[in-house]
Amino acid sequence: QVQPVESGGGSVHSGGSLRLSCALSGNTGGPVCMGWFRQAPRKQREWVATITTDDGAEYYADFAKGRFAISQANVKNTVYLQMNSLKPEDTAIYYCAAWRRSLGFAPIDDQAKMNWGQGTQVTVSS
Repeated sequence: QVQPVESGGGSVHSGGSLRLSCALSGNTGGPVCMGWFRQAPRKQREWVATITTDDGAEYYADFAKGRFAISQANVKNTVYLQMNSLKPEDTAIYYCAAWRRSLGFAPIDDQAKMNWGQGTQVTVSS
């Protein structure tokens, strides 16, 4: 079993930056995707970004392109999400997840098959 643990959330003014971290504990097995999702109040959880740990390929939701960057540490079970130019609409609980690569880079119907962290709150004030 794989357990993601995320950190780095907090409060920032509009236009500011935050860097979230996610580390995995436990056995990862074969190829793994690690990514970020977020859920704002009264909204459904949405995908933010994914990185594949074997080749480092990056994928982004449209709203994240140009502002967010996902990256992998030298230790492959650790990823970051650098968030720049934050907007109030980015306010949400951000969750790190890990899953086998066969599920694809942005699962939408397989959340029960993924390993989730507990989430970290990001609040962006205007």
